[in-house]
Formats: sequence, C-alpha cells, structure tokens
Amino acid sequence: MPVGAPRPLLPLWFAVLVSVVGGVTLDLAFPDVGWWPLAPVAVACALVALIGRSAGGALLVGLAFGATFYLIHIVWITRYLGVIPWFALAGIETVFMAVGSIPIALAYRWMPRLGRTAAVRLVALPALVAGLWTARELFMGSWPYTGFPWGRIGMSQSESPLAHVASWTGVAGLTFLMVFLAAAVIEWLRLGRLRDVRTALPAAAIATVLLVTPQFPTSAAGELRVGAVQGNGPSGYFDERTRNAVLRAQLDASGPLLGEDLDVVLWPEGGIDSDPLANAGTAAVLDALAERADAPLIVNAATTRGDDTFNTSMLWQAGEGAVALHDKANPVPMGEYVPDRWFFEMLVPDLVGLIQREYTPGTNPPFFDVNGVGVGLAICFDVIYDQVIWDGAAAGAEVFMFQTNNADFRDTDENLQQLAFARMRAIETGRAVVNISTVGTSQVIAPDGTTVAGLPAGESGHIIADVPLRTGLTPAVVVGGAVQGVIGWGSALFLLGLGGALALSRRRMLRNTKATPAPEGSGVAETE
Repeated sequence: MPVGAPRPLLPLWFAVLVSVVGGVTLDLAFPDVGWWPLAPVAVACALVALIGRSAGGALLVGLAFGATFYLIHIVWITRYLGVIPWFALAGIETVFMAVGSIPIALAYRWMPRLGRTAAVRLVALPALVAGLWTARELFMGSWPYTGFPWGRIGMSQSESPLAHVASWTGVAGLTFLMVFLAAAVIEWLRLGRLRDVRTALPAAAIATVLLVTPQFPTSAAGELRVGAVQGNGPSGYFDERTRNAVLRAQLDASGPLLGEDLDVVLWPEGGIDSDPLANAGTAAVLDALAERADAPLIVNAATTRGDDTFNTSMLWQAGEGAVALHDKANPVPMGEYVPDRWFFEMLVPDLVGLIQREYTPGTNPPFFDVNGVGVGLAICFDVIYDQVIWDGAAAGAEVFMFQTNNADFRDTDENLQQLAFARMRAIETGRAVVNISTVGTSQVIAPDGTTVAGLPAGESGHIIADVPLRTGLTPAVVVGGAVQGVIGWGSALFLLGLGGALALSRRRMLRNTKATPAPEGSGVAETE
C-alpha cells in the first residue's frame, strides 16, 4: 500500500453489505416514504465503504450502492413498460454510480499525502469528496443524450428545513453541502480527537448553515386566480380509449369552472389527444371552452409542424387559437423518441417498435405572458432539468405551471417523486407552482413549499386557487450554473492535478534514489 494511503475501514465483504444498506436507506429518503434525514446517513454508508479502497474495490461497492438504490427507486418503470427498460435504465445509472465512485476512493487515498493536518482531514478532504459526488450527479443528469437527473441527493429534501438552502445555491449546491457534512462527520470520528471541540467545528458549521439558512426572499406581486383540471382520462400509452376520450374527460372535469371568475384555465400534459393546430374540430372545442370560461387556456398536445413532432404547451385565446407555444425541451429517450433507433432495434426490436412517435426537442422559451403575468413552464420530466426552470424564471416568470401525464405510472411512487421535484422548484425559485397531472397527484404549492390545494391520484376534479405571484430572482437562478461549474469542474480538475503532482513527486523520488551513490562497503561493484 502506498505510503500515507489509508487502509480500508471495512473488509470488502462488509463494505459491499454497508453499500447495499446505504442504497436502501437513500431510497427511503425520497417519496413515497420521504424520511429525508436518512439521505446523509445513506451518503455516509457509501463513503465509509469507499475509504481506503482500490479502484476495483471502489467499483464493486459503487455497483452495490447504485444497483440497490436505482433498482428500488425507479421500479415504477415496470408498471406498464416491463422489466427490460427498468433493468436498462437502472443498469446504466448503476454503472455511472460505480465508475464515479473510483475518483472518490482516489480522493481518500491521495489527499492524506498532502499532510495529516486537521485542515486537510476536516475541510479539504470533505470538500473534495463532496465536489466529486456532485460532479457525478451532474454528469449523470446530462449524459447520455439528455441524461437522467433523478435521485439527486438535494432533491430528497423538498419537505425538510434544508430545502431553503437550494434557493441560494441550487440543488447541486445543496447536494454538495449535504455530502460535505457526511464526509466531515466521518473524518471527525476517524481523527479520534473528540474531546477537542475545535475538530468538530467544520461539520458543525456546515450543519448550522444547512439547518438555519432561511429561504431567499422574493417580492409579492399580487395573485392569479387559476382553475386547474385533472380529468383522469385514459391518457396512458397503453390505455384503451375511443377517439378524443382524453379531451372529453378534461372537458367534463372542467364543467364546474364555468361561471367562476378565473384568470387562466390549466390542463395537464396530454390533456388533448388530437392536434388542435391541425384539427379544426379540436380547435373549435378549445375556442368554446375559453369563451365560456372567459379566460385563456394553457393546454398541451402532440403537434406537428413541418416534418417535426413536438410535445407542445399552448396558450389558447378564444377566437385567436394558440397565441404562444412552448415545446418540451428534453423529450424522454426511449419514451418520447428513440435515439440511435437502428442500434436499439437490433437489441430489442419489439420494445423499440412500440415507440412510433419521435418528438423533436423544443427551442422556444419555457414562458408565457398571460395577460401581463409571466408564467414559467415545464412539461413532465422537464421539471428535473435545472436549466429549464432557470430559463423560465429569468424570462420573467412570476409563477410556474407544470403540466404532466403520469398515467403510465398509476399507483406507483413516480408521481409523488415528481411532485417532490416540483415542490423543490417552488422553494428554489421563490415562486408558487401549479403542478397539474392527467391522473394525479396535482397540487398548488406556495413559494415556501407548503401545499395550498390538491387533488388525490386516480380521481377527476378541479382546483380553483388564488395563486401568489412573486418577482425577484433567487441566487440559485442567477448563479446556479456557475455553482455547478465550480463544484463539478473544480473538483475534477483538482483531483487530476493532485494525481499528477503525486505521480511527478514519486517519479522524482525514484530518480533521486537511483542517482544517489552507494555508500562504501555496501558491496556494490564500481565501474569505470
């Protein structure tokens, strides 16, 4: 073992077992259980198992942690799609989790060689470990294709007091601080100087920041009276339905809104099962609804423009039709389109053949001006992509309206996990969120993350709510991208630099050893 490198804290077999426990524990931190204090405990399990590990050992314990977490966390995929997509997605995320565990293990091996001072052990090492963990999350959330940023540590805290930190740092910054805390507590215990209060200060400082930081304030700007409709129609990919059955379900559930004083009527993603931009009959139905409600509509349907098909939200005015469009920025790979179809058809032709529609990524901003009120948008899984949310807020959103269709995941944790992401976005941006689903769970969420109103899953109904409006940008919106860059790239580059410096130092040491003359009497023959 190299000089200064820590020995593994745990034998490999026990480290694998602790990693499995950590994966199960991390899932419990998310809905539907939602025991948020377990998230740092799960992180600690993963880190303890990595300390002192070789690259191969780190890969193995990372596989155990990642597989346990993702196979449980996204088991909802099997509800309609079966085990192949579940194993495929959980498998690739597990591989990334495992490979991303190697740099963390290297940090534990290399950092002690900089010195065994308290500053290195209690501050620098936890910061590097936290940065590498966050960098792994950012990578997994952006690649391959558009990535899968589901299961981020920070997102587990939507109903905890720690969530307020996200309004300052973004979700990535919250992940960083939570992992830093777990790593700092581990090093404090390993240092063994528990009676020296000063050694507890780094972990205590981070814990204090996480627990007492208030939400960044935004300014009240009035209210918007919203009527949101959950039709509970047959909107799943494999649901049996007659023509326009989803549209009829939405219309039926919208009936009680007529005669109410509303500023806007909101329908979910997939609330219309025909293209109103091309179908005059559907357009006439929407015109009539907007006229009777005496309010504009925000609706969603698959639309075709030229050779491209989009998942499109529309601002619909009576007599004018769609006056503004927003197309989903990140269509779901293997769900809304098939990247590299030729390749995947060779592997699973029957499954790939089920996905006939090929959605094109949208480029128009996630923002509507609704009679002078800025409305930010996110369609279904776009809620998990930071940039979509930040773009909406920067464009002038005073409230967010998220449209989703969870029908393919009825009676699973998926809709509650997604609802938690919506709640975190409310806190992060300091804006209220109206999260409307075809089948539930739908809620109006206040800027502080509390629930204003809601509809249970599996029922048709409507919400009428005076939704608070806010102006002013939180630091998360303004500098969130920079925070991600500093944490992700900074930690990766530091580890590379540290590894290079240690390798160079070792090479020089070997060179100096070879160049040192042998002492007299050593028995080494001299040559001329």
